[in-house]
Amino acid sequence: MINVDPKQMSFLIVDDMDNMRRSIRAMLKLVGLGRHYHEAANGKEAWKLLNTEGIEVDFVISDWNMPKTNGTELLSLIRTSKQWKDVPFLMITAESNQSIVAEAAENDVDAYLTKPFVTATLELKIKELLELVVHPTPLTQLLKKAEEYSEKNQLDQAIECVSLAVKANRRSSRPLRELARLFVKKGDLAQAIVYFQQATEINRLDLPSFQYLGQIFLKQGDTEKALTYFAKAMELSPRNTDRAFKLATLLLGRQKLAEADKIFKVMLRNNPDDLDLANEVADMCLEHGRYNLAARTYRAVLTADPTRQFLAKKLGQSLLKDGRPKEAIEVLEKVASQPPEDMALWLDLAQAYLNLNQKMRADQWASRVRRLDPANELAQTIINQCL
Repeated sequence: MINVDPKQMSFLIVDDMDNMRRSIRAMLKLVGLGRHYHEAANGKEAWKLLNTEGIEVDFVISDWNMPKTNGTELLSLIRTSKQWKDVPFLMITAESNQSIVAEAAENDVDAYLTKPFVTATLELKIKELLELVVHPTPLTQLLKKAEEYSEKNQLDQAIECVSLAVKANRRSSRPLRELARLFVKKGDLAQAIVYFQQATEINRLDLPSFQYLGQIFLKQGDTEKALTYFAKAMELSPRNTDRAFKLATLLLGRQKLAEADKIFKVMLRNNPDDLDLANEVADMCLEHGRYNLAARTYRAVLTADPTRQFLAKKLGQSLLKDGRPKEAIEVLEKVASQPPEDMALWLDLAQAYLNLNQKMRADQWASRVRRLDPANELAQTIINQCL
């Protein structure tokens, strides 16, 4: 149960800047808000703290831009948690741009403040949110009741509640989106599409509705419509890597290669320090024939983290398939000098040398394969071309 007594509340302050956490804490103390104050340097630390036995948190104030796990990711974890889903969440942002607003709305943020802000503004925003907890709007009450019905799988009663919520606030896209979700749960996708589309007409930033529409049309086999809606969701929130991968995969499947490359580049640009993500992007590019981007990405990862030498072979393969045998050889020769023996790598080297018309070197690598695997047809083909 959330404690809404302003003087007795426990606040969780999440920000990667020590001075910002101290500043917010000082502001809260100055206006008599809170009795306990917990701090975390990023969303990952905050989530770990929230999962600590016996922890009490009545209000979360979190920065948006943080390493490891940002504010939106923390908000998503909280909203899907049975214990913490109803805790008031105030997002702090350095800028109020479209993608941040869309990401926050996607996970039902309660409110957000733009830096810099003063003590009076923070106090006012917190008290506004607490007032809504104590005296929820008719819309909030109806949606809460609908959620309770839905959890019991009483879908008709839930739909009735949300339908009343739509009438209670015709300017909000949220009840329309919730109504559509209930019809998805009920298996009536045609009706769900109608309400999701109405939600996007009311609110062009209703990112969840665009995402749901993409998923529904993909399930129905209408790839073009799915692409349209996924692209809109991606435009609103380019930082969502799962969404980006799904869109890129669809584009590759439709042979829209240049468009897929753009998505990959956006992902890499928005996540410059995420080497695991870059590795995944490079692997997908290599798998789908986008060899130039694969090579550039593998090289960037290796430069940033030289310990990932297991990627050197993939870099060499990308360079070879991209028509750059000389560069491929420089990379693959270094890999081949290290154990264990790798016949696939030797064949790549043989092919690279053959592409450069260096038949003697090509024959040496292919013959090396033949000695270990006399039945290897590719090795024999290369040897024959070297005669």
